[in-house]
Amino acid sequence: MKTIVGVFFGGRSTEHEISVISANQAIAAFNPDKYEIVPIYISKDGHWFTGRELLTLSNYRKPEELLKKCTEVYMRPVYGDFNLYAVKKSLFGKDVIATLDVAVPVLHGTNVEDGRFEGVLETIGLPYAGCNTLASANGMDKITMKMILRADGIPVVDYVWMTDRDWTTRRDEMIAKVEKELGYPVIVKPANLGSSIGIGAAHDRDQLIERLDDAARFSRRLVVEHMVTALREINCSVLGDVDEYETSVLEEPIKAEEILSYGDKYMGGGMHAAQKRIPAELPDDQAAECRHLAGETFRVLSCHGVSRVDLIIDDATGKVYVNEINTIPGSLSYYLWEAAGLSFENLMDKLVKLALKRRRDEQGKTTSFSQNIFAMGGGVKGGIKK
Repeated sequence: MKTIVGVFFGGRSTEHEISVISANQAIAAFNPDKYEIVPIYISKDGHWFTGRELLTLSNYRKPEELLKKCTEVYMRPVYGDFNLYAVKKSLFGKDVIATLDVAVPVLHGTNVEDGRFEGVLETIGLPYAGCNTLASANGMDKITMKMILRADGIPVVDYVWMTDRDWTTRRDEMIAKVEKELGYPVIVKPANLGSSIGIGAAHDRDQLIERLDDAARFSRRLVVEHMVTALREINCSVLGDVDEYETSVLEEPIKAEEILSYGDKYMGGGMHAAQKRIPAELPDDQAAECRHLAGETFRVLSCHGVSRVDLIIDDATGKVYVNEINTIPGSLSYYLWEAAGLSFENLMDKLVKLALKRRRDEQGKTTSFSQNIFAMGGGVKGGIKK
């Protein structure tokens, strides 16, 4: 019997289109003899749809026409109900479109990769691939991530963080703090976006103001980082769970500008098609350090499934820093695993197995007690009396 896999993608995110590309790559990689795939597309306004038409990328050029050919669906927030229901039931048909065995979220960015969607799946109890709610939230927020990593001794560059309200109401104070603690140049980022959206370099005060104004358009939390000028970017994927994981070969992205831009990453066909060196040309000891820090980042943040850790090497000092983690990386970093000898098909197989293993492990934990304190006369103080 085939395992029925729901692949979720799209979402209310600035990285919506990247998710569509990544998901279609992942769906094509599943072994059709072992898995039955149910594509579940989340539109930009948050509605869910399924249909074979979702598997053709050219159909997304006219999204309204595409969705007319698809079936709008939903899942009930009831623990143990893994059914996918049709919003509009046909007169004599069933309202259950499919019953899922496991979910594979291929969702990028705010509202979907930050733990919110994972929380929905955990409420239902559906096994799913990837990081849980806590790890997703911590990994998505660059400020929280840096705090956790630094507390555990994992090197990150110096930074200053603020809210968008801090920036609008205490602008002079925030500028002074950045200039005192970091100096120039700096990198300004929204705290919870990926794909280089809203990110920019600032070499002076005027640029700092411009970059923070831009970043505040996308996020309520903003981070300003010391800019490593003699910079090499190195990426490493990690696969497994917090207790047992492996690291991929390393890649060095080739950027066209000072910062690897959205266009560098995606306009040529996705992260797998962006210019890069695989494997990265590094001394053995430095390569080993990068892989070690990637694995430690995955472990400390309690990650699961496949992630990609982006690192920075300061060529002036040889120091290696963790820049960020992508808990659902573009293209699921399959190209890094192919370079390590693991096919995309086998990567998807491992992700499903990891999801089911986590489900089995969690079922062995106590989540409630059989005692009823109300029947024993307890817990009634302050209650309504009749």
